[in-house]
Amino acid sequence: MKTHTSANNADGVSGGVQLVKIDDDRIGQRIDNFLSGRLKGVPRSLVYRILRTGQVRINGRRAKPDTRLSAGDEVRIPPVRVADREDPGRPADGQLNRIEEAVVHEDRDFLVLDKPSGVASHGGSGISFGAIELLRAARPRDTLELVHRLDRDTSGILVFSRRRSALTALQAVIREGRASKHYLALLQGRLPRARITVNEPLRKSILQGGERMVRVDAAGKPSVSHLSQLQQFAEATLCEINIETGRTHQIRVHASHIGHALAGDEKYGDRAFNQRMKEFRLKRLFLHAARFEFEIGDRSFAFSAPLPPELTRVIDALESGTTKTPRKGA
Repeated sequence: MKTHTSANNADGVSGGVQLVKIDDDRIGQRIDNFLSGRLKGVPRSLVYRILRTGQVRINGRRAKPDTRLSAGDEVRIPPVRVADREDPGRPADGQLNRIEEAVVHEDRDFLVLDKPSGVASHGGSGISFGAIELLRAARPRDTLELVHRLDRDTSGILVFSRRRSALTALQAVIREGRASKHYLALLQGRLPRARITVNEPLRKSILQGGERMVRVDAAGKPSVSHLSQLQQFAEATLCEINIETGRTHQIRVHASHIGHALAGDEKYGDRAFNQRMKEFRLKRLFLHAARFEFEIGDRSFAFSAPLPPELTRVIDALESGTTKTPRKGA
């Protein structure tokens, strides 16, 4: 049985195949986000599973998670059985309080978090509650959508929309490269110059276990990162990094590619350097989304978040040269 419906008529989980006609206000939305909003309560992991196995089709063709919708597209959504749903229950009060305390701005269009490290942007891959699920649980009357993403271990500014028009407007700004995103990062060693631009294409692949890996590859997507030295230490450099593009793991891979790996990066980093930084009290990835600036029409937005205390303590320790434990041979 097939059910034809409009994209704005979200009826949740259906007992049969749904053929959904995309309306104008869904133009540019990623198919994974569209499905998450339509299939209320279905875990993100299941959304990616039906995409990965080719069960979701746009105009008869298989859809990838990052495929963007156009007006008039017909989306085939397979039946999602209730038995497939992995109900994670309600988040703990402590999780909800933590996410509420992280809110740094809200208006009619946007809600902005200073996301703590360790909180994923969204659930999936063994994570029951990401930032978006926690916010929706804390504010059930709000219509919240994730505008962009941060890696789980990255802290800092994360923006959510409160209205569909705000979501599409900001996503268009981001796609066109008109949003300014600045990060603070601690890199291995001393940079050869005060400013470095890394213009290297990145290609993403999914390993058999579902892990995402990214590498510099001529066949990849254009990716540009601008590194500016802020402070040098004996073994590391604190940098501000402005990214023109927002590829998966972009800063981490670009930093590793030029031989100045990100401190605390267990996937692309340097093991010996990471171990050394632990002596300076580093217990996480040293990457923080410090500022996010953009304009929509005649309105200007600028959101910022200070370096969190656990990273400030690392800088203090590097400045003083004080390690947590004596270095061997010292």
